[in-house]
Amino acid sequence: MTVQQWLEDDFEAGDLTLSSGKTLDSARLHYHQVGELNAPKDNLILLPTYYGGAAAGNHPWVGSDSPLDPDRYCIVIPSMLGAGESSSPSNTPGQQAGPDFPAVSLYDNVMLQKRLVDEVFGGASIALVMGWSMGGMQALQWGCLFPDHVRAVLASCCTARCYPHNRVFLEGVKAALTCDADYQAGHYQKPPQRGLRAFGRVYAGWAYSQAFFRHERWRELGFDCIEALLTFWEEDHLGQDANNLLAVLDTWQQGDISNNPVFRGDYGKALAQLTMPTRLMPSTTDLYFTVEDASEDARQMPGAGLVALSSEWGHIAGGAGRELQSHRRILEAAQSLLAYGGS
Repeated sequence: MTVQQWLEDDFEAGDLTLSSGKTLDSARLHYHQVGELNAPKDNLILLPTYYGGAAAGNHPWVGSDSPLDPDRYCIVIPSMLGAGESSSPSNTPGQQAGPDFPAVSLYDNVMLQKRLVDEVFGGASIALVMGWSMGGMQALQWGCLFPDHVRAVLASCCTARCYPHNRVFLEGVKAALTCDADYQAGHYQKPPQRGLRAFGRVYAGWAYSQAFFRHERWRELGFDCIEALLTFWEEDHLGQDANNLLAVLDTWQQGDISNNPVFRGDYGKALAQLTMPTRLMPSTTDLYFTVEDASEDARQMPGAGLVALSSEWGHIAGGAGRELQSHRRILEAAQSLLAYGGS
């Protein structure tokens, strides 16, 4: 095997018309790439990013010991708009900076990613779109918008829309952040540290499960007490921009693969477009992307199978390299999808 290096680049898209009717000025899509596109242009794999995550967070899925082998596939990780690497509140100058960054939908993200595929990768056929959490929501959006272009979809710990209790959970973490007086409706002169710390602490209680804490699974992460885990979550969120967190949180709350000009809110019609081999892999202990909701979605997708991750790690189970047993099961599913229709 040759040693493959990740390359980083930006796709400059110009002014981007959004599904809201507004325009994102000088839109930029940041992405990571490893491996080369083959001559038939049919070996492309997309790994959209998750909430709070940079593109590098998906790297653990990729390697010579993985079905996502860069000696065989061209693997691209596009970063979500608003998350800090692509165009975001924190890096957009002028009148769209900070809290004035326009609202972005799942549809907007995927349509920009489609332009990347068309204009940079020659309209390549996509062997697999795979993602965790909001990355999975984008994968499902890809599948319903471009069923003739996507040969397989894998979505872990997500649903095709933000269900009501999920939305309420997000209202809680949003309130924890925006209640900080330093937040100043997004026009902060310094990071709202108390709000960011509170956001991290509240989120930690939802990201894992009751059993994770009951059985002290946090020790497997190297922490000697729950407080140490909470401090880690605080510090992680202190490193993020508050307006970025809220911009992508809005994308999540409004997330619905039918909420776009193609399907006009017809959720059943959008789900019915997922005729290609598709795997939904919810965690049995996920507190906000639940097995029940994922099962209802899968039931309406002609190509879908549901494989639950039996894990005490809650939502975190679905992430790349987060929990070993679930990580292996996700890669096994990816291998099956690629063998069936993706290669």
